Amino acid sequence: MRDVYHDELDDIGKGVIEMTNLVAIAMDRATSALLDANLAQAEAVMAADKRIDTLRTDLEERTFQVISRQQPVATDLRVLISTIHLTADLERMGDLADHVAKIARLRFPESAVPEEARDVISQMGEVARSLVTKVADVVDGRDIALAQAIEAEDDSMDALRRKLFTLVLSPNWSRGTEAAIDMTLLGRYYERYADHAVAVARHTIFIVTGRRPEH
Repeated sequence: MRDVYHDELDDIGKGVIEMTNLVAIAMDRATSALLDANLAQAEAVMAADKRIDTLRTDLEERTFQVISRQQPVATDLRVLISTIHLTADLERMGDLADHVAKIARLRFPESAVPEEARDVISQMGEVARSLVTKVADVVDGRDIALAQAIEAEDDSMDALRRKLFTLVLSPNWSRGTEAAIDMTLLGRYYERYADHAVAVARHTIFIVTGRRPEH
């Protein structure tokens, strides 16, 4: 019975890693869809979001089943409870990539990103990719030092959002209200994606140490 129990824990862990990889691919494709006016990429993100949602539901149900059947204590209980929170953050990251892709689809065949904002959006996409790559390593290897380093990268995303906001509010902005709204929403989506990546890292720190990191 203990072997079955540990197999269940391992399978849940593998599911979390799969979710992490899927949300990484989703935002990468969504950024490409934005910058390249790539409708196929945008639609691929939206289709894949259903898999992320299904995985979250499946992992949550399996986690509750393990808790009810096995009545785990100490570290195992901490892992399982944190997994529920962690998968919720990962699902939200998938949703945010989906929102980005929808803006790309809405403006197709034009690029959703005006020329003067391309560099900032491209950088936000790069930070998102770097963040979630680190998160995948943190989740897989439970690397506490790397989890703590993620906080600094989140600050970079916050700075980029402020830069985008300043650009939109500039007297030189000539792209009109519709584009300004798009850029404001995109800045928010990327920022929240990064925030949820940080939350996943914090849940992992708690799994390993039993302590909540200070915000």
